[in-house]
Amino acid sequence: MQEKLNEFLDGLKHERGLSVNTLVAYRRDLAQYINFLNDEAGCHLWSQVTEVDVMKYLYWLKDKGSAPATLARKAAAVRGFHRFLLRNHQTDRDPSYAMEVPKVEQKLPQILSVSAVETLLGAPDEETESGCRDRAMLELLYATGMRVSELVLLDLDDLNLSMGFVRCSTGKGSERVIPLGRQARQTMKTYITEVRKRVNGFQDEQALFLNRQGRRITRQGFWKLLKQYARQTGIGESLSPETLRHSLEAHMLENGADPESVEELMGRMDKLASQRYPRPAKQRLKDVYARFHPRA
Repeated sequence: MQEKLNEFLDGLKHERGLSVNTLVAYRRDLAQYINFLNDEAGCHLWSQVTEVDVMKYLYWLKDKGSAPATLARKAAAVRGFHRFLLRNHQTDRDPSYAMEVPKVEQKLPQILSVSAVETLLGAPDEETESGCRDRAMLELLYATGMRVSELVLLDLDDLNLSMGFVRCSTGKGSERVIPLGRQARQTMKTYITEVRKRVNGFQDEQALFLNRQGRRITRQGFWKLLKQYARQTGIGESLSPETLRHSLEAHMLENGADPESVEELMGRMDKLASQRYPRPAKQRLKDVYARFHPRA
């Protein structure tokens, strides 16, 4: 059964270009499902799995206290896997077709005010090396609207301060070029010229943001730093990297930017916002950035 899981994940990686983190989540959820089938349902072949076994798995997750959002995510993984098995002639039916998954209410994202963002960006102590680096990371995150997974993947040569842009890889085989405002360029210049080159580490390390060991900073490392500054400024424990991203989106729309350009800046492949709002004439992203970004 494990062999087919590996084939399924390889297909997701190459055909859909899913990120490493998404694939890890799929593997974890489906490994739990396989263990349940082996240990609780007595199934050791995919052809043995029935609709009852699939429903028992959901009830088993509920008994363990899984939240509705968790149940929905795991159910989606199970459905996708069984469809893969059916397409590849491992079974002659899909036992997951009748799964009853609880609906998940979509929560509105947390949005910070412009003044709260400025307070957060000003929290790191720029007199210290780590504080200067942290200020640069926070400034760049809000300046670009990129995801934290994209931020930590940046290399030195992705940044062009003289031209005022950063090249951002999505981790899915594509990239986008994002303008940088004056404040972000100045903060990044200070970090690179006064701090980064003094960090002891591997001479061939090309990562833009380094930890104290001179290695690329991780998503978890950035998350801990953000929580630290959230407590320090009193913004609250619920602050996440996505909060800055959602806040930038809201601020640019409030300032009058057209939704389509904001979607382009956010790097979304699906133009959901441009479907919700009237579609104005296309503007160059750099001009939109300069006119509507709060810190441009």
